[in-house]
Amino acid sequence: MPENIVGDQIRRLRSRQDMSQEMLAARLGRVGWDISRGTLAKIEAGIRCVSDKELLLLAKGLRVTVETLFEGEGKGRR
Repeated sequence: MPENIVGDQIRRLRSRQDMSQEMLAARLGRVGWDISRGTLAKIEAGIRCVSDKELLLLAKGLRVTVETLFEGEGKGRR
């Protein structure tokens, strides 16, 4: 079963940049992903998984490498 392992890190990175979910959703729209604030919230909460293409766009929108999205992986998990 697919699992979202980057949601927490996306939230941390967005918060460090002092961005709201609405602001990140707008930035993602500018890089080619029409995503709502609600869908972004589900990704950050780990409810919705992301595709490889979406990972690339998230990294671009957050202005980090894809590898950075995985840096928090495993923290607080079983």
